[in-house]
Amino acid sequence: MTIARSLSAGDRTARYSRIITAPREAVMQYVLKLGFFAVAVAALLSSGAGIAQARSAPESFADLAEKSLPSVVNIATTQTISADSQMQDLDEMFREFLDRRQGAKPRPRKATSLGSGFIIDPNGYIVTNNHVIENADEIMVVMHDDTELKAKLIGRDPKTDLALLKVDVKKPLPAVKWGDSTALRIGDWVLAIGNPFGLGGSVTAGIVSAHQRDINAGPYDDFIQTDASINRGNSGGPMFNMEGEVVGINSAIFSPSGGSVGIGFAIPSNLAKSVIDQIRQFGHPRRGWLGVRIQSISEDLAEGLKLPSVKGALVAGITPSGPADKAGIKQGDVVLRFDGKDVTQMRGLPRMVAETPVNKKVDVVVWRKGQEMTLSVTLGELDENAEEAAVSENDEDSQQQEKPDQSSSKITALGLELAAIGDKQRQDFDLGEDVTGVVIVDVDPDGPAAEKDLRPGDVIVEVDQKAVETPKEVAARIKTAQDNGYRVVTLLVDRQGESQWIAVKIKKN
Repeated sequence: MTIARSLSAGDRTARYSRIITAPREAVMQYVLKLGFFAVAVAALLSSGAGIAQARSAPESFADLAEKSLPSVVNIATTQTISADSQMQDLDEMFREFLDRRQGAKPRPRKATSLGSGFIIDPNGYIVTNNHVIENADEIMVVMHDDTELKAKLIGRDPKTDLALLKVDVKKPLPAVKWGDSTALRIGDWVLAIGNPFGLGGSVTAGIVSAHQRDINAGPYDDFIQTDASINRGNSGGPMFNMEGEVVGINSAIFSPSGGSVGIGFAIPSNLAKSVIDQIRQFGHPRRGWLGVRIQSISEDLAEGLKLPSVKGALVAGITPSGPADKAGIKQGDVVLRFDGKDVTQMRGLPRMVAETPVNKKVDVVVWRKGQEMTLSVTLGELDENAEEAAVSENDEDSQQQEKPDQSSSKITALGLELAAIGDKQRQDFDLGEDVTGVVIVDVDPDGPAAEKDLRPGDVIVEVDQKAVETPKEVAARIKTAQDNGYRVVTLLVDRQGESQWIAVKIKKN
């Protein structure tokens, strides 16, 4: 089973169909969940419960299709395939045959691919998917009346799979309007138009199956799921609501064969519109930047952090001198609300930050040591290399003085053997001079720590958000947690420079 970009290749050497594989077990669970959800919806509809202002099925989509089709275009790209790339695709036996012939190496040749797009401005601005035009040497746009125009790439955004093109026109083109994707309800009718298999403008209808789908295509996944037929070549085409507004951009399909099986995904218009507006203005998207590295909240972590519910985004790391650092956000804080919006899941925070204007001052509500705090943060602009640039090199002149080596100590409650960090530990576990904390030297395979995949060489930096430097301090923190009736402790663990919060259950004596 695969999730495939819905793009049609006119030549088998054109590598524009990006595939995201999924384990068969995960696929079956996903399909079963969809089946259960469909049965639940059918039962709800039959009972008439919970239905508010439900819309009946239209008698025909003809008027909407006639109005929308002229704004949808076909996009043909051409890419030069090098001789080396061709050789990589040849069968080994055939390659040996060619090697025996002098001067028989393949010559560079052209490969073409087909996709879709739609006009958003009468002056010739066209939206499509990034994977439709990625690595293209030439982009041609075919209008509804078969007029062919050469397109210029204004800008693109691989993270949201969006691109903006421009064609020169002598008269205004029929443009579409953006709609509000958040107004879509599960069960609403939608119309998809595109260029499946290079056949030209084709129309399919279906309903919205789900919202906010994460298919691991990028950091800002928020797809609309639909059962409107979307096939290879529909990529970049619009998905309309019944008012003729674009509420999504067809981008991917869930399929065992590459053809439509009724599970398609579209980028929401509210996400796409802001990205396209920024590309049009700046040539690239300008995203807000908070300067934190986050992780999700598990039930054990929520208990260890004394959170009232399993919600929020746990701050695992802070970029030095970044917006969060300057505002006083600390490692171990849990972000509960951002700019007035609840952070119900960890993956929602990056999207909220990215969609917020650069330099905007926002209130961030965090959970710190058992209570809520509100901090004011002025967002920066996300730079792809910002995190790497923020990591400073070690300064030999500022290295901390070594602590004397100490013998290891067993922490039975966690199933760990720990040691303070000295010269021997740094050498044995390849620990940098700037690493502080307590190093794990052995793990009981049947203990609580092993269940959380803690390993020798991992460094415990904090226990329940308090720094530790000796095994004795770790033991004291665990005893305090036990005395207070807590079942878990939270550990800030450094593994080869990567920090992560881990909740470990305390083993009863």
